[in-house]
Amino acid sequence: MIEAHSLTRTFGARRRPTVPLAGVSHLFGDGTLTYLLGLNGTGKSTLLRCLSGVLRPDSGTAQVDGRELGRTDAPARHLGMYLDADAFHPGHSGRRHLRWLAAQTGVPAHAVEALLRRTGLEAVADRPVRGYSLGMRQRLGIASTLVGNPRNVILDEPMNGLDVAGVLWLRGLLRAWADEGRCVIVASHDLAEVEATADTVLILEGGVIVARGTVDEVRGPHANLETAFLAHVPRAAGALRVRGAA
Repeated sequence: MIEAHSLTRTFGARRRPTVPLAGVSHLFGDGTLTYLLGLNGTGKSTLLRCLSGVLRPDSGTAQVDGRELGRTDAPARHLGMYLDADAFHPGHSGRRHLRWLAAQTGVPAHAVEALLRRTGLEAVADRPVRGYSLGMRQRLGIASTLVGNPRNVILDEPMNGLDVAGVLWLRGLLRAWADEGRCVIVASHDLAEVEATADTVLILEGGVIVARGTVDEVRGPHANLETAFLAHVPRAAGALRVRGAA
């Protein structure tokens, strides 16, 4: 379980700050696959970073399993996160990266081999990460979240760069995590994937949550999640009209 309580975060100069989060509150429950939707710059990544303790909010709190993450024993067992496709040393191999994480977490080194198999990286495990495709780096990032076998998982755009087989694999993995009772939070732009698989959907716009609920609740009277998104985020509809006139 992950809780956001009135999270606010600003960037930039005081006179003209950017406000990606303006008092966001939500309870992300156990056994739930939650997707965050929103245009670029609407606070999805900032929210994930505040929830995971990577970024300190200006005000408000984030709690993982009822406590602030920095005050928990063995944080990696409470939360696994993957927020950046370039968050690896380019000269390290995938196996070395995972072994380093395992050592930091107190996990036996042999557990890394199971992770490599589970994420389909056995064949490239000893190659330098600098030679990995985006899809391979995504798989390595997902493997990284699993090192501590955490009860909560946060992923930022994990399907970018995956081929069809990779998307199907990740879809099943996310579903399995939620069905095991984990809290799973994913930021995505893939509305069709969200509509097919989400338990809960949050739409962010202007630093606040403008819609939340099950897919059916957020879709409401609209034909699909895409048209519902355009209704909740008029700015997106405006951008489409501008492109159509160009």
